[in-house]
Amino acid sequence: MDDSTPAEEVQIDPLLQVPTAVADQPATRVRVVIVDDHALVREGTIQLLKQTPDLEVVGQAISGEEAMGVLESLLPDVALVDVNLPGMSGLELARMAAASLPEVRILILSAYDDYAYVAEALDIGVSGYLLKTASARELIDAVRAVAGGVFVLDRAVSTRLNRRVRSDSSNIGTLTRRETDVLELLARGRSNKQIANELGLGLRTVEGHVSNVLAKLGVQSRTEAVAYALGRRLVIPEEHDSTHDAG
Repeated sequence: MDDSTPAEEVQIDPLLQVPTAVADQPATRVRVVIVDDHALVREGTIQLLKQTPDLEVVGQAISGEEAMGVLESLLPDVALVDVNLPGMSGLELARMAAASLPEVRILILSAYDDYAYVAEALDIGVSGYLLKTASARELIDAVRAVAGGVFVLDRAVSTRLNRRVRSDSSNIGTLTRRETDVLELLARGRSNKQIANELGLGLRTVEGHVSNVLAKLGVQSRTEAVAYALGRRLVIPEEHDSTHDAG
């Protein structure tokens, strides 16, 4: 009788046809839910993320209404959400999730780079906005970045938003340390209330800082301030040495 230790059990991923030892799996995976009404997009994204050991697709949904139930049940780290969903839009879903499931980070994956869509998404406080023209590597990097608390803005979107900012920077004042702190949190998609909580300030004090930031940068909205800051590298995402524009 052979008393030798049995070989380590190996799982075979039928899609990759590559043996993967259970012990080789990452200790912590980023749990992802995909929300898109196009089956081809969902299935393609699932196959892509399945090839990435530190990412795990735990659920999917084809509508905003279905997605809310999935998010509440699974509480993923990141939700990839399409803007154009049947019934409740992706932005409406993001707004609801931001209010009731703040621990779930929303990464918008959209075919639209229109200013109105991006502005609304940033005002809601999503964790990122990526175009569907992004490469596979850009998508994977974006999911990882968002899971790590880094705000992601598609490079093409950032460039387009920057064109809306006044080119004359002669009147831009120097930001104070506190205003820089506020701008960094704006660039990470935080709301005024979240900024107040993180910095230990009153809500009206934060509103005053935001107004000062807009005035000094010469922009008209929070969205333009974020685009300006990311485009000119005025803020550095936490634990990263460069901004995380996709591209």
